[in-house]
Amino acid sequence: MSAVQNMPLRSAESVPANVTRTRILWGLTIVTAVLVAFGTYMALGYAPTEVDQGEVQRIFYFHLSSFAGAFIAFCVTVVGGVLYLRTRNAKWDTLALAGVEVGLALSLINLITGMIWARPIWNTWWTWDPRLTSAAIMILTYAAYLMLRNGIDNPEQRRRFASVYGILAFTTVIAVLVITRIRPDTIHPVVIGPSPQNAEGGFEMTARISSTIGINSAIWSIFVPITLLWWRVRLETFSERVRAIKAQVLAGEER
Repeated sequence: MSAVQNMPLRSAESVPANVTRTRILWGLTIVTAVLVAFGTYMALGYAPTEVDQGEVQRIFYFHLSSFAGAFIAFCVTVVGGVLYLRTRNAKWDTLALAGVEVGLALSLINLITGMIWARPIWNTWWTWDPRLTSAAIMILTYAAYLMLRNGIDNPEQRRRFASVYGILAFTTVIAVLVITRIRPDTIHPVVIGPSPQNAEGGFEMTARISSTIGINSAIWSIFVPITLLWWRVRLETFSERVRAIKAQVLAGEER
């Protein structure tokens, strides 16, 4: 009990600040949920049914938007990694970790929705198209980031290696973005801009379709990743406090 009693308590000034941040986070979460619901309505109700693809084209609003959110999350990982290497402050490593986990979740949504779209359009769930292959490599690369962290016991070494890895892994994100423009043999359509000649599944960009894509991309690339990142950082901060309290209690029992 002495170890617990001797632990430093948070100052009285920090309590109102934490309460304010919690209220802001919950407010942001509610706004994000409302905006996602609004974007879903636009995708399923406002946007017209595409002439050639039919109803399955609507999945593109989530497919494209989820990758936009993953891109932002992986950018945060790069920023967190760079700032940790410069400052050696663990909070930036926590931010980088949150970026990877949020980016991975959104990347999986992107990949799964793409497979659902491909089944009726390409008559297959999966094909080793350059765009699909590069997306799979990106996901596996960031999954390996989490395995790297779990395989290093030393906290400082783990943070340093993870920061470097997270920065270099962003090259796979860039590859996914540019692969359809540098590989003429891809059959993956490009939503914004001209598609390759071999593309299968392109659709006409009407005013309602373009506005639905734009609004959903904005929601998923701004509100969704920020909200998820904030919750993930908050959870990791609480976990660190629990581990610190546990270590102090165990140290007190050994005395």
